[in-house]
Amino acid sequence: MRGLFLAVFALLIAVGDTGRYAPQLVANATTALSYVREQAQLKLPSELSAENTYRVRSAFALLWHAAQLNSIEAQQTLMTSIEEITSHQLNPESHFPIPPGESTDSDELSQVSGELLQHRGNEQTAANTSTHVPKLNAIYWLENLVSIDNADAAWLLYQLIGEKSASERFMALAAKGNVAEAQLAYAMSSQSPEKREKWLIRAAEQEYLPAQAALADWYLLHDQNKKAKPLLAATASLDMQSAFKYGRLLWDEGNVDEAKIYLKKAANLGQQQAKDALAITQRYSVTALGDIKPFDWPQGNQCLQRIQPFAASLATMIRADNFYRQFNNDERLASLSLCVAPPIWLPKDALSCSDDYNNRNVLGCDVKPLANIAKKRQFSHAVVVAKQGKANVQNGVMFLDIGDTYSVFVHELAHFAGFADEYPIARSMARKICDIQRISDFSPPNLVIDSPHYYAPVVTVSRWAKIDPNTIVAKAKTCEGVSKNSYKPSRRITFMEHHDTGAIPPLYLVLWQQQLEKQQAQRPISMNFFQAFHRQGDQKEAAHWLAKYEAFVGKTS
Repeated sequence: MRGLFLAVFALLIAVGDTGRYAPQLVANATTALSYVREQAQLKLPSELSAENTYRVRSAFALLWHAAQLNSIEAQQTLMTSIEEITSHQLNPESHFPIPPGESTDSDELSQVSGELLQHRGNEQTAANTSTHVPKLNAIYWLENLVSIDNADAAWLLYQLIGEKSASERFMALAAKGNVAEAQLAYAMSSQSPEKREKWLIRAAEQEYLPAQAALADWYLLHDQNKKAKPLLAATASLDMQSAFKYGRLLWDEGNVDEAKIYLKKAANLGQQQAKDALAITQRYSVTALGDIKPFDWPQGNQCLQRIQPFAASLATMIRADNFYRQFNNDERLASLSLCVAPPIWLPKDALSCSDDYNNRNVLGCDVKPLANIAKKRQFSHAVVVAKQGKANVQNGVMFLDIGDTYSVFVHELAHFAGFADEYPIARSMARKICDIQRISDFSPPNLVIDSPHYYAPVVTVSRWAKIDPNTIVAKAKTCEGVSKNSYKPSRRITFMEHHDTGAIPPLYLVLWQQQLEKQQAQRPISMNFFQAFHRQGDQKEAAHWLAKYEAFVGKTS
């Protein structure tokens, strides 16, 4: 106890002698902290003895007073000490309580403040101090530093308290104070694209690796590859995700040899996409439009739809190959007369695509360049995997992006056979398909609508009953947008409502095969080519593809 009293008393004597001279306050505090560090092997421990707790508290009080005198060194020293003490604290609220009736850090600050004013300590008070003391309240000191706009303190406080309890003000203050970690967190918490990019840039400018990687992702997402490239180059040697993305970017630019170096680096670090990319480069190669060879499709009725996937970049080719391989291993669809050929890797500028094609807010491409390939390969439908956009089917062409999963591919594949969506569809489409008179023009195999006396079309309900007399007609959500009732042949949520979790009931597979055998109910790519060349004014090509279309839909099994 005597040692504790002497330590605190000596510190207060020094304070009294130096008054409010900030450098001396810092020096005295540093001496006290150094003593504690020496006992704890050069680092302030999270658990302190009673004697050292008072030493540290008194030192913190001196540093706080110096900080109020605009001493940057005092703020830095106080922050460093707090970081040491809290470095192993996972739940600071439980480790730094403020027990009722006990001396707290605020009490210590008041005591030392009094000594600063009186230039002497109260010897009797120090001597009678209990040896049972609460732990240091790091949050209290951090809040003091935050009150003078210390950015590092704001960020540490935000981390210690936790996202749910902390004020966004702490994060914002830390971000504005140039704390890179806070700037990244602040950017990612913002819903404003402009604000997010601004703070990502500020954090990346400090050479903070996670921020540089995040900003590169942001630029890639917005098709700003030139801005992303130097960021990926800076992070590729340190981060396997960046190495993969940099390698993919180099590949698409034509720097194949350098691209392979980074793809191999990422693959060796365990990055699965890099492994997939290297496998793709070994199985496929970019082929000019005029060099694509014919394809031998299985004969007979095995391929009532002949589906040819296309991609024009390494990323989209990875996805196209994934669809192809999963389809050929999907036992659920094995009974269907569908054939999917290996994807073709086109030159990067072979197709002109947009995520707002024809101002429809969906992914689409000008498919006319595929016409000569269709003549050689004799495919009836195509799948184009592009970079970004909303998945959809347009007259024999399925458009998907690199974010779409295999379940989306299967959902869109059913659209090739005329299946309707079972979720609420857009009003423009609902006005057509949900009309009693017009639904027969579409005849979706999985949907009927309400009429005064029967379900329409009646023939569809008859098909359901013929396949399975126990079919239960259940309400669908398709026509909710126009306030009409629609129905489907299953109580279950099917893959036409939720592609990722929905089931494919056995009845739907039977209906699917029946649709494939009714080729007049389909819209092959020949219709797409006819419309495209007709709009262009190329009537010779348009006539060729119209004849192909009529021949296709005129077939009956």
